[in-house]
Amino acid sequence: MLVQLRQYKHEEVQFDDNRTTGESQTEDAVNPEAEDYFGVEMEDLDVETWDTVEYEDDPIERRSITIDGVAAVSVPEDATDETDPGLPGHTIQIRTGGGMETLEQAEIVEVQDEAPEGT
Repeated sequence: MLVQLRQYKHEEVQFDDNRTTGESQTEDAVNPEAEDYFGVEMEDLDVETWDTVEYEDDPIERRSITIDGVAAVSVPEDATDETDPGLPGHTIQIRTGGGMETLEQAEIVEVQDEAPEGT
């Protein structure tokens, strides 16, 4: 199966001499255009990309994750100690042929069977 998820975390504040504590980072400061910053388009780089989004009037970070070759997806009833009630999402477990992966603060976007029976 192919699984698409969104994972969330608190915004990582980067302090410099021009900011004060509590001052929000702007979208331009956090996410400059890739070509301006790196000299190449983002698709040409193999990096983990987090976008800044608003959640309950606060900036948080979100990334999209796509995992191929998934055998099972589960949402444990008991949340782990890592779960943050101030962020969207739940703990999600992904089982693949190579083992089990746990993602904190994640939401399932889509689960797709690439080879359903009868086709």
